[in-house]
Amino acid sequence: MSENDTPFLSPSQKRIVAAGGTALATVFLACTAYFLFALLRELVTQFKDVLLPLAIAAILATLLRPIITLCETKTRLNRVGGIILLFALVLMTLVAIAVFVVPPALDNAGDFLKAAPGMLTRLLESAQGFAPSIWEWLTEQLGESPDVYLMNFLEGNTDLLKQALAHAQSSAGSMLAFLGSIFGKIAAYSIIPVYLFFILNGDRNIWKDIDKQLSFLPEERKKDLVFLAKQFSQILVSFFRGQIIIGLLLGIVLAIGFGIVGLKFGLILGIVLGLLNIIPYLGTMLGVVTVLPIAYLQDDGGVGLIIACAVVFIIGQLLTDYVFTPRIMGDKTGMGPMLIIFSVFFWGAALGGLLGMILAIPLTAFFLVFWRLAREKYLPALTAKEEEELES
Repeated sequence: MSENDTPFLSPSQKRIVAAGGTALATVFLACTAYFLFALLRELVTQFKDVLLPLAIAAILATLLRPIITLCETKTRLNRVGGIILLFALVLMTLVAIAVFVVPPALDNAGDFLKAAPGMLTRLLESAQGFAPSIWEWLTEQLGESPDVYLMNFLEGNTDLLKQALAHAQSSAGSMLAFLGSIFGKIAAYSIIPVYLFFILNGDRNIWKDIDKQLSFLPEERKKDLVFLAKQFSQILVSFFRGQIIIGLLLGIVLAIGFGIVGLKFGLILGIVLGLLNIIPYLGTMLGVVTVLPIAYLQDDGGVGLIIACAVVFIIGQLLTDYVFTPRIMGDKTGMGPMLIIFSVFFWGAALGGLLGMILAIPLTAFFLVFWRLAREKYLPALTAKEEEELES
């Protein structure tokens, strides 16, 4: 072989260069993805009062569309009539809740606020008796006993709050700005029924629209993007529809359980914690840190009531994991409990709070679908192409 025919790079050097290029490309793609994600987060943060009502209306429309279709097929009502009937039923339900549910809930809340100072006192007494050495150490560090320090702290913050409110009331400009902000919030979210009406009344096929808008792409890529969009929509609908039903069932189980074991405010706490489980495990985690102390600190409470409430939580969670979720949702997300909990906290931090926690499971499930598609279709083709280039 002549000197001119000697390859510029040996096969091992080609592999090193290819690996370096792949690493650089991966870093570039990761930086680009992070930049786009940060841009998306900033967009969501800045325009959340515009985007969130539209997103809520779209989710509600997707959940309620089968009811409208049922009204059209089973009754003589047209689509507009079905929507009006649905709105009327929702309005009557809200009125019934306002009449029969809100007053007992407010009574429970009032009773809880009245009982809270006594519970706090018993908590401090229990802490002093349980760990006297820690109590003495805190007294030395604070310069006064922790109970006195806590009461002074609460009184001081109460005075600060009163001063802030008085200052806001004396400042016409600040009050007008505050009222304007409140009015803006009300106006932004009161538009949801209007969005919902037009979305439910629309005849457009969103998948055909997406297919048409992506006509500039190769057919194979277009099919993959439409597939991902459909998968995300199906996961979103299945998740919210299922979690709302599961949350209601869990709330009923917890309310009945707390009532049987004798927990004060158990009815309202059970329903609220059940509904909070629309975000998976959130109601259970909050319930553990709120219900168990209440069970210990109420007048007839103690270790026995704590154990009874813990059993109620365990039964509720077992029913949720092994009865409600499999029967209502099946395995729509393909995610285990650990991944679900991680997703809730990750997206809550990534998208700035409640919105991220609500969308955590659908977003994570969507990325899992995207990864499966890339792993089964694109990555094998990419690695095969790289191997052919190295061999040549």
